[in-house]
Amino acid sequence: MHRSSSDPRFSPDFIWGVSTASYQIEGSPEAGGRGKSIWDTFCAIPGTVLDGQSGDIACDSYRRWKDDIALLRELGVKAYRFSMAWPRIQPEGSGAPNRAGLDYYRRLANGLRDEGIEPWATLYHWDLPQALEDRGGWPVRDTALRFADYAGLCFRELGDSVANWVTLNEPWCSAFLGYGSGEHAPGRTDRAESYAAAHHLLLGHGLALGAYRDGGGEGRIGLVLNPALPRAASTRPEDESAALRASVERTGLWLDPIYRGTYPVGHLHARDIVMPIVPGDMETISAPPDFIGVNYYNEDAVQSAAPTSENPDGFAQVATWQDKTAMGWDVEPEGLLRILSFIAGNWPETDLYITENGAAYEDVPDQDGRIRDSGRIAYLRDHIAAAARAVIAGIPLRGYFAWTLMDNFEWSHGYSKRFGLVAVDRKTGERRRKDSFHYYRDVAAGYGR
Repeated sequence: MHRSSSDPRFSPDFIWGVSTASYQIEGSPEAGGRGKSIWDTFCAIPGTVLDGQSGDIACDSYRRWKDDIALLRELGVKAYRFSMAWPRIQPEGSGAPNRAGLDYYRRLANGLRDEGIEPWATLYHWDLPQALEDRGGWPVRDTALRFADYAGLCFRELGDSVANWVTLNEPWCSAFLGYGSGEHAPGRTDRAESYAAAHHLLLGHGLALGAYRDGGGEGRIGLVLNPALPRAASTRPEDESAALRASVERTGLWLDPIYRGTYPVGHLHARDIVMPIVPGDMETISAPPDFIGVNYYNEDAVQSAAPTSENPDGFAQVATWQDKTAMGWDVEPEGLLRILSFIAGNWPETDLYITENGAAYEDVPDQDGRIRDSGRIAYLRDHIAAAARAVIAGIPLRGYFAWTLMDNFEWSHGYSKRFGLVAVDRKTGERRRKDSFHYYRDVAAGYGR
């Protein structure tokens, strides 16, 4: 699969990287003046996370960040996408910065740059300060304003070290899993609140983007989505129409406001939702980002179904016979090409990056301790091949970030689902390279640094 950097599918400046997230790897929830996040609170509620696990230790990256950089150097990637914990920088979600938190991220970013690895900093990957949740969280407009202040603080303090910024990671999850289904922190279950949260997340993104540009930021700034374009279960027109309707909540609900300055009206009307829009909001939200990150893991299959109050769009997910990962997700590389094509064809051209792509497998070590994760290697190989086909098709795909560097805290699944290129011993913190680590190192080397 991996060839020389002269391969026309990927240019020499194509970015090869890996991604992580603060709560999933850092640990040390009280070190250096960090405040409490909604995930600290959520994990303490019985029954929310498998076996009562939490990110209190995780990969211990707050203390072992130099070990992480050493792994990244060995892996040979051009970029590392990490997230900054808002409560580590502003323990109460507002006010004066916590210098210890800023210093941690400055050391990390500068350490990466010293090794020739470009830091990609995500401002928000789900760990909202609990103090802001206590005042209403994302369904409340003030949270978007506080986020803009926090973003501006990060730009001022860390702008010399970071040139690539992501405002939000997968705001659909924050809004609809956090405030709709309650599967994620803070565990609230109110449909109207989930849509209010969606609007305020987008507003926070737009305000942060404006703060960066108004402040003279010379790098690039965008956001990361987990868009979906389910495939139709058959060629029947009603199933194909259902598949398009099923895409709106994960795709059009986010890209339409950004690129067209409006929400998909039919989707909102079907749910009796009125977004809490204040004059000027849509102008703020629709300032074009420098790039869109696409997180892709799998593609569902859907068919037409009778509309209900819970599913007014009228579609139902159907079982498939495809290979599945340990998450129970279909392995469907062509779905990656389809969603990239869908975005490039329906919204104005902007640079695209695959900012997360990976798979969980059981990863049982051999007697000698070697983890021969051939399933993950095949998954990465086939999805990278799909990315290559996207480039050949003229889609402006500029980079690929594997998820993830290390096995880590997988949200409500605790530590039971392993996505990493590196295994982490939960007792000792020892990092152990899987076969997929060496495979991805060869990919990064084969296409050149």
